[in-house]
Amino acid sequence: MISPAWTLVLCATLTLPALGHAANERSGVFKNLEGEVTVVRAGQSLPVVSGGGLMEGDRVVTGPKGAAAVTLKDGTVVSVGPNSSLDLTHYVFDPTSQNGSLLLNLIQGTVRMVTGIMGKTNPDLIKLTTPTSVVGVRGTDFIVEATQ
Repeated sequence: MISPAWTLVLCATLTLPALGHAANERSGVFKNLEGEVTVVRAGQSLPVVSGGGLMEGDRVVTGPKGAAAVTLKDGTVVSVGPNSSLDLTHYVFDPTSQNGSLLLNLIQGTVRMVTGIMGKTNPDLIKLTTPTSVVGVRGTDFIVEATQ
């Protein structure tokens, strides 16, 4: 017999995908690529192609002449400059309610973000961290640079 506590855990686990995203679901799509761009997913470095997907937990890495632009499901555009490393730490967006949250971690390099629906409706739920700071979104278009 299954205890009530385990029943609750099982029900929560089965309904999690309905709360924002399913495992292995695209959070965004690579639109523009230049030079060397890779995605690190589950410890594997993978080449990126235009139209390819970016998922929560992925790291975008660009080479010395590399750059990438990703459009997230809420319309946010994230542009990653040369010699950069950026983690999509957390991304949830529900197109029906237009609610969600976004956390990016810029390890090094530059990133420009033009926010989409979430930036207009819930800017407090969008954060970008660097090794030395946390940027809260108060505008719709900004650039951040992190050096090591």
